[in-house]
Amino acid sequence: QVQLVESGGGSVQAGGSLRLSCAASGDTYSSRCMAWFRQAPGKEREGVAAIDRDGTTTYVDSVKGRFTISTDNAKNTLYLQMNNLNPEDTAIYYCARPETWYYACPPAPLRVGYFGYWGQGTQVTVSS
Repeated sequence: QVQLVESGGGSVQAGGSLRLSCAASGDTYSSRCMAWFRQAPGKEREGVAAIDRDGTTTYVDSVKGRFTISTDNAKNTLYLQMNNLNPEDTAIYYCARPETWYYACPPAPLRVGYFGYWGQGTQVTVSS
């Protein structure tokens, strides 16, 4: 059974940094595509970034130049380095992967329905 467990959330002031981690387990093969989503109160879940096994990355415009998605395949772990955070980044952050391990990452914007496995989420709060 696939499990995705996020960690690294917290509270920071505007301009600060956080690094989120997502530990994946339970599948025979590691997923080709991994992604981060976020959901702010009262808003729809939004795709933030995705990474394909060939290294191709996708970002939502609002985080380009500030966030970096990466993986450590040896550890089956996904990361999201978030720099220069602002209050608009406040949300619950989720990692996600498609149900089928060999599916490539979709083009932007990332669709929630493409991803079948989700973590429980980690809260990120940015104060001004």
